[in-house]
Amino acid sequence: MSVSAASASVPVGSPGPVDPAPTGAEMPAASALGWVYTIFPALLRLTCGIACAVPALAVRTPPVSTPLLVGVVGLLTAWSVLFAAMVVRWRRPAPAMAVDILLTVGTCLLVRDVVAAEVLPGEVSWVAIQSSTSVIVAQFILPTARSVPAGLLVAVAYGIGVHLAGNDTEAVGHAITLTVQTGCAAALAGVARRSSRLADAAFAAYQQTALAALTARAARAAERQQNRDLHDTVLSTLTVVGLGAVPARSPMLRERAAADLRTLAGLAGNQPVVAPEPAAEVRLIALDERLRALLGRLPELRASAALEPCEVPAPVAEAVTHSTGEALSNVLRHAPGASASVRLCHSGGTVAVEVVDDGPGFDPEAVPRHRYGLRESVHGRMATVGGRAEVSSAPGRGTRIRLEWSDAH
Repeated sequence: MSVSAASASVPVGSPGPVDPAPTGAEMPAASALGWVYTIFPALLRLTCGIACAVPALAVRTPPVSTPLLVGVVGLLTAWSVLFAAMVVRWRRPAPAMAVDILLTVGTCLLVRDVVAAEVLPGEVSWVAIQSSTSVIVAQFILPTARSVPAGLLVAVAYGIGVHLAGNDTEAVGHAITLTVQTGCAAALAGVARRSSRLADAAFAAYQQTALAALTARAARAAERQQNRDLHDTVLSTLTVVGLGAVPARSPMLRERAAADLRTLAGLAGNQPVVAPEPAAEVRLIALDERLRALLGRLPELRASAALEPCEVPAPVAEAVTHSTGEALSNVLRHAPGASASVRLCHSGGTVAVEVVDDGPGFDPEAVPRHRYGLRESVHGRMATVGGRAEVSSAPGRGTRIRLEWSDAH
């Protein structure tokens, strides 16, 4: 029976007036704001250009020049469509805005010939609406250093044009309105740009912090892995020999010494870490066979085994086998002559290995924190594959270690 393995934006729109991000930098707030500052001005100019065409042609009483009015309205309507294309499709907002300001200024100076005197007062003529639209759009398309002068230029042109049409009250009134609209729109656009820069700076700082934490975590994990390897190999073998738990000519000792030498050579060579296989390609290993091979390498240990056939992913088999080996090595080191039993079972996707010995036992809470045996070689190894370990022991009562892993992880 097998246990299955556990499973593992580019913003749209031109940045417009927002300062361009450095190459390779991630600026999500600036990109989002750039998208808004691209779509909103284009739609505003387009809808205004089309909507103003009908009322502009509706009143043509003298001194309005009908041919000139039709020409100006046709040009502005066609321009509103071209403006949207230049900003959204061709990503040319600055040139488009420059042309728009020039056309608006020219239209303002022609007010006397394109707007009837009876519809000029009240700041509601079609030229007044076109002028307000250009002033507002400029604040979102251009940087503040150019958008404000552009807005003031339109205000002055409107005042001159309406003055030439003979209505100074309207000239002054709407010129002031255009100036106020310039200031308010510029302030709103500036606040949004500054907020986006602050948001991107906070995002960049968070990324740097997260990267530093990830790097530190990887370094700690590498150090812990190295300590586990050293503890489970050289230190463990030397301890067993020092305690006299195995005879000097033991085949197990020769095999362990050779394996320890290979481990040290790998650590000294700083071998690169191999990336884990994708979940769909994880290789399954017969855990029961691994455990039998482990027990075969410990002939000096009196141990019985009850191992159900079971397959798990290779990293899990490695972690469980190493943890079981550490538990059995502890029996040799600290309870020579004690008997042990190893039991492997699985149920409902959960694999469990229990190592029980009748040695003198110990107090798990009294183990110093600098000791790596249980903390890293057992608990640590199981944690790396999403498993866990439980250690039950007391002086005079033997030791029971349970290793557990579930494919739900």
